[in-house]
Amino acid sequence: MESRILHTYFPQLNDDQKEKFGNLLPLYKYWNEQINVISRKDIEELYVHHVLHALTVIPFYPLVEKAEILDLGTGGGFPGIPLAIFYPDVQFTMIDGTAKKIKVVNEIIKELGLENTRAFAQRAEENKDKFDMVLTRGVSNVSQLLLWSRPRLKKKHIHAFPNGLIAYKGGDLRKELRELRRGEYYEKRDIYELFPLDFFKEKYIIYVQG
Repeated sequence: MESRILHTYFPQLNDDQKEKFGNLLPLYKYWNEQINVISRKDIEELYVHHVLHALTVIPFYPLVEKAEILDLGTGGGFPGIPLAIFYPDVQFTMIDGTAKKIKVVNEIIKELGLENTRAFAQRAEENKDKFDMVLTRGVSNVSQLLLWSRPRLKKKHIHAFPNGLIAYKGGDLRKELRELRRGEYYEKRDIYELFPLDFFKEKYIIYVQG
């Protein structure tokens, strides 16, 4: 599927953003042949399975100018790279423990000219910076993600919602959410309600207050 699917849901994209999003598929196809960061099955569905999926957080938890965001376990650059294109005035730090994936991420950042993005080969516990929010996609269970995220959160809030963890999750999450400590405040947002494509059935955005 082509990048025009993004324009359907985000008609406010400007020409520069449209060009950058359009360049993602050839860039990922090239780098995926050198270093496999996206499954071959998924590469042809890049714009729905990865790019649009990354952007689905926007209507639920919009980010503000000058926010500092940590993409924990970014893999091939998701959700960080699509969000960095959408939010040129937000600063993104993307980390992953697999150095070869970060090599690809950094090459794509350079090719796109994304000046609001940096990527490091780091484990969560190795990063010592502070952020307004931690975003993560397909990394671990929510309880573990919260343990990694809380030490990285700033105390001062700049969004309409308190600093915390935002996790892209799928499937039956009842057991996972029950494992959170009593009193933890969380929200579960159904992506399919706003993005009614088959791929987004049983896919959710989970927000846990930091």
